[in-house]
Amino acid sequence: LPRLRERNMSDKVQLRFKENGPIRVSGSVDIVDAQGKVIESKSDFSLCRCGLSKTKPFCDGSHNGNFEASEGLGNKLCR
Repeated sequence: LPRLRERNMSDKVQLRFKENGPIRVSGSVDIVDAQGKVIESKSDFSLCRCGLSKTKPFCDGSHNGNFEASEGLGNKLCR
């Protein structure tokens, strides 16, 4: 993934789990398909965590009033 190597280590990306909401991505990232091809570069966006978004994997706000994360913020990333 050549574009990832171009990034400076000081260019950190932050993932913030919003309580009963999406994962907020702060910083610039490349979205890469299964073959390793960059399909989009994007910064400062939210990823759906409730499964209700019509624009998955991105959040469209459908979680509002319709989603309650298990274990609060979902402190466990993997189960």
